[in-house]
Amino acid sequence: MEVPLETTEHVLPEVKYEYLDHTADVQLHAWGETLQEAFEQCGMAMFGYMTDLPTVDIKMCYQITTEPTDDLDNMLFRFLDELLFLFSAEPFLICKKLEITKFDLDQFTIECNCYGEEFDLQKHPQGTEVKAITYSAMQIYKKPEHEKNEVFVIIDI
Repeated sequence: MEVPLETTEHVLPEVKYEYLDHTADVQLHAWGETLQEAFEQCGMAMFGYMTDLPTVDIKMCYQITTEPTDDLDNMLFRFLDELLFLFSAEPFLICKKLEITKFDLDQFTIECNCYGEEFDLQKHPQGTEVKAITYSAMQIYKKPEHEKNEVFVIIDI
């Protein structure tokens, strides 16, 4: 669902992710002060693998909502899968910033504002196509407050 884009300046968060080699695929490793931030960073890592994020402008905002599920692994999978769908189908959105506005650990649902623009090969260098999110070797480390929360996800490229 497209939501009105606020005219205020968008402050981009610090990059807290890296890419780890994996046979025929790539593993995303993201972290944050909170598990919510680690999930946001994992989504940004996926978009960063698809294009050079500094070339992306914030021109639109879409809101996604994941369906309730039964655990954190499914919650992360569904979140990334929704983001991949945004990129793969209209509006072909490539995100520069993700802002999770609801992170429900009882229902295991997420609502997220996705800021970016339509992917354009004339403007955005084509990185590697992400075909799917996998459960393979998925790891989520939820830590006490003020410790680094981490997620590891293998994406099929």
